[in-house]
Amino acid sequence: MKTKIVILTLILPTILPCYAWDFWPLDFEPSQSREEADSVFYHASISAVASTSKGAPMLLYSFRDGDISAAPFSGNLSAGIMKPATQTNRWYDYDFAAIITGRVASDRRHTGYFNQLYAHLRLYIIDITAGVTPLVYGAQDPQLSSGGLLFSGNAHPVPRITIGIDKYTPFPGLYGYLHIRGGITHAWLNDHADVSKAMLHHKFIGVKIGNPWPVGLSYEFHHAAQWGGYSPYHGDLGNNLHAFANVFLAKAGGSLLTDQLNAYGNHIGVQQLALHFHHKEFYAELYWQSIFEDRSAAFIGTGMNRADGLWGINFKQKRWPFINNFTYEFLNTTSQSGPFHDKDGIVYAGRDGYYNNSVYTQGWTYFGQVTGNPFIQPQNNRVRLHYAGIGGDISGFIYTLSAAYVRNFGTYRSPQHSHNTSLLLQVSKTVAKAWNLDFSLALAADIGNQYGNRFGAMLSIRKRGLIKAY
Repeated sequence: MKTKIVILTLILPTILPCYAWDFWPLDFEPSQSREEADSVFYHASISAVASTSKGAPMLLYSFRDGDISAAPFSGNLSAGIMKPATQTNRWYDYDFAAIITGRVASDRRHTGYFNQLYAHLRLYIIDITAGVTPLVYGAQDPQLSSGGLLFSGNAHPVPRITIGIDKYTPFPGLYGYLHIRGGITHAWLNDHADVSKAMLHHKFIGVKIGNPWPVGLSYEFHHAAQWGGYSPYHGDLGNNLHAFANVFLAKAGGSLLTDQLNAYGNHIGVQQLALHFHHKEFYAELYWQSIFEDRSAAFIGTGMNRADGLWGINFKQKRWPFINNFTYEFLNTTSQSGPFHDKDGIVYAGRDGYYNNSVYTQGWTYFGQVTGNPFIQPQNNRVRLHYAGIGGDISGFIYTLSAAYVRNFGTYRSPQHSHNTSLLLQVSKTVAKAWNLDFSLALAADIGNQYGNRFGAMLSIRKRGLIKAY
């Protein structure tokens, strides 16, 4: 009897789904659709920012890949070419972009840079990316979220090489019920930080179950670390394969006492749990992100800092275009495993100090802007945030409206209390009679004692056109 049960257990999951689903549901067949043709486009844009105070409102310059200056007055001019990935059903696909931007600002920090200069190739299910392009991961809607805890599209893109599976892909032999994604990134942090020539390591793994069911569940684990480089105080911080191995495994090492007692480099981890609801007319997602900066990487919600994290809901629907997208998020980072790291000879492992590090003193920033959630700053990393956003289409006017209220408590080492309300309304429209130019107007405000009361506006004009389709 036991033998029959074992045989049925092994055979039935393999035989029964064959009547309805593929063994490995990957549909790689060339598409003949004109919309999916390989095409090269040109891109050009100009934007101007004007504000009433000593700086632009926070939401006016956040989440724009570091393109918009925080100065009260600034202007950008960018141009380039791009080829998007369009052949999703072909066994290979590729895309690339080369866009250069020049910026002038009232703080006299004039600059020019490539905000995109990359090439991406997909071979079957494997993705290879090289160049300057944003690192953005998370379940949140990129237009309406307060930003992921690790990467959010807030800072300048970093030069990187990434190999992995970018999108959730069916696992072989499980008929589409289990999807996986994952990858590894090596990046160079070439900003003007105290530690020069530092590097960034990032790896992640994710699993998703439920498809083709209307309800799915996904879990992701991300590990990132700043490492290597040259410090004006500590010298060579380790830039060889042995140092990389310590970073990859989050092991102790290096020449500094802190790295030998803890882990070599500046580490940060993020876990995400998400519940997905699919319907032909709507999509909903509940998600929870947790953060850790030491070895207390327990399963999400079970660590000493389990009160900290980002909780959110995103809802999209197709029936009414006027409000077709909604997001609400709550962020708390006030616990940090308690106020004490050690006291009276007892190690409590508190004061996690998100986005801070004693060696990499710039913390989790790139060119002065936070790489993760911008409401968390290295010098102000204990916050409580309520954030909401809606988006839609009213007679061809595409809009997003975002509002945030945050209470700030400084850090455990330097407590300070402040609050701020941030507002942003952005409206864009393509005008066919004006050479198909895209016009966009953004109005933003900060109200509170964190930044002071300030108001600003940004006007942008963009043009995109086809160079060649083949």
